[in-house]
Amino acid sequence: MKVTIDGQSIDVEPGTTILQAARMIGGDLVPPAMCYYSKLKGSGGKCRCCLVEVSKGSEADPRPMPKLMASCVTGCMDGMEVNSKSSDRVTEARKSVTEFLLINHPLDCPVCDQAGECDLQNLSFEHGNPKSRFIEEKRTFEPEDIGPNIQLHMNRCILCQRCVQVADQLTDNRVHGVLDRGDHANISTCISKAIDNEFSGNMIDVCPVGALTDKTFRFKSRVWFNKPYNAHRECTTPGCCGKTTVWMFGGEIQRVTGRKDEYHEVEEFICNSCRFDHKNVNDWVIEGPREFEKDSVINQNNYTQKLEKVEIATEKNILLGRDEDRKKISMAEIPLNTNNQNS
Repeated sequence: MKVTIDGQSIDVEPGTTILQAARMIGGDLVPPAMCYYSKLKGSGGKCRCCLVEVSKGSEADPRPMPKLMASCVTGCMDGMEVNSKSSDRVTEARKSVTEFLLINHPLDCPVCDQAGECDLQNLSFEHGNPKSRFIEEKRTFEPEDIGPNIQLHMNRCILCQRCVQVADQLTDNRVHGVLDRGDHANISTCISKAIDNEFSGNMIDVCPVGALTDKTFRFKSRVWFNKPYNAHRECTTPGCCGKTTVWMFGGEIQRVTGRKDEYHEVEEFICNSCRFDHKNVNDWVIEGPREFEKDSVINQNNYTQKLEKVEIATEKNILLGRDEDRKKISMAEIPLNTNNQNS
């Protein structure tokens, strides 16, 4: 089937969604997504960030769809034409959705461990309003320990339900979910039961905001101060790939995460043993520095970017004599005279 998005056409297989087709094309036309996760079955359709305008339904029925459609759950049709970044309706809708998501979200980016790799920060940077129109009191929750290594900050949660789907699809006994309804809805465990399954740490990786944080990394360092390296180990836990990204500060491993692609989705899930228990460099086979597929605060001015040599053009002989001047004023060239001490 042939689908056209913002004037760019691509052939896709039946069953492909508009968001998947946009990601095949790549570039700025890819809609943002806060709840869709390609590795999780049934994800999408909750945050409404990926709204697009379908100006032509298909060759068989060329009528446009009257409403904006969620691209993550809308299937492609042959001859379909879609407006994403080029549509003013879509831009205004995404601004409204972003404003809605930020209604109860606290402004705690300076202390949040997710800062620098937060999807909501990226969404707000592109579609957010610098001024808030919300005058009511924000709803607040106390931080909650939902496991030995995971802390839940419900104030930051946008109810994307990724963590619930991870627990459903990776474990046999999910003990947390969405409690209450309407504006009282929140993520919590049933009767304060701790989440202790072997793959619970993947909830941290799939969370698009700072609602679920790693207690072993909490307040240790900013992500842009760490250098990410691909690493692997022979893991004996069934279902764990053993392929990770280790985040190092000097010679110390600060944290371990799954390997993520340019859309911040993990390639394969890892177990808690790899994530929390192996923070020694000798536990891993370091493959090399991890490259980022798009610009990020994490990879600004670091070793993965090609830096051009800077040459200062000056007049001939203008810098002559500098070396001699340095010797004259250098502390090392002037021995300390202990006999002449000022009283």
